[in-house]
Amino acid sequence: MSAGNYNDWYQFRLRLDQINKIKVEEIYNKYDAASITYTNAGEESIYEPLPGETPYWEDSFITGLFELHTDFDALKKDILDKLNISELPPHSIKKLIGRAWEREWMKDFKPMCFGRKLWIYPENFRSSVKDKVIVYLDPGLAFGTGTHPTTKLCLEWLDSLDLRNKHILDYGCGSGILGISALKLGARKVTAIDIDPQAIEATKQNALKNNVEVNMVVKNNISKSKDKFDIIIANILAEPLVALAPFLIDKLDKNGIIGLSGILKDQVDYVKESYADFISINSPEYYEEWSFLNGSFNK
Repeated sequence: MSAGNYNDWYQFRLRLDQINKIKVEEIYNKYDAASITYTNAGEESIYEPLPGETPYWEDSFITGLFELHTDFDALKKDILDKLNISELPPHSIKKLIGRAWEREWMKDFKPMCFGRKLWIYPENFRSSVKDKVIVYLDPGLAFGTGTHPTTKLCLEWLDSLDLRNKHILDYGCGSGILGISALKLGARKVTAIDIDPQAIEATKQNALKNNVEVNMVVKNNISKSKDKFDIIIANILAEPLVALAPFLIDKLDKNGIIGLSGILKDQVDYVKESYADFISINSPEYYEEWSFLNGSFNK
């Protein structure tokens, strides 16, 4: 699938009510959703939330875009079975004729604030407010806009740090949102790593659109690099974070700090144990079902 590829799609939208959205996400991914996004199902708006306010809603829709051959009867049955419910919440299936999926879901993407001053804007929005740090993002092929709790936790952490003169490793960069945000917040250099060629291309494009490409190096591997990093941030999943622990620890400068995300609440101890021999982990931060860990070398 390539950016700007205009195809026909089915849009499946489900009102979450009180059901577990993580499990719904897993089912959407099982059926190869081209994109997954959350939108407001209630009356409240987040068009311009105040700094520090969360860009999420108590009442949400989860929407996936699927190819035409998708078996929606099976998908709905999986939701009923996995969530142990007898009836689906309000939902709809709509055919989208000749549209690019990345453009379709971007229609619902509004400006969002993370921390004190960091904002993520879709490209078609502009702001004249001078004290904002704005990242303009059109993720195209790769996911990562700040709408997921793990990305939110990472962005708020970056916003809280003094990044001046820092060299940062963004491991598993996706759309490049974390590395680009770090540069906009004052970092000297970012090395962004992802094994997905689409993510590498999206990160390069987004860096260009934000005029930070000169200070961002995008690669698929740094195993042979001798670089040490002042800050490492890895927003992936618990299993790869555990597997990568020796590598990431080796890449961290002796005075550096590391941030780890993509960790469910019940996986915190599992991930912490993999770093504990070398890294002192601070108290976890939580949002919904997800956790964020950060720390530095044991003293």
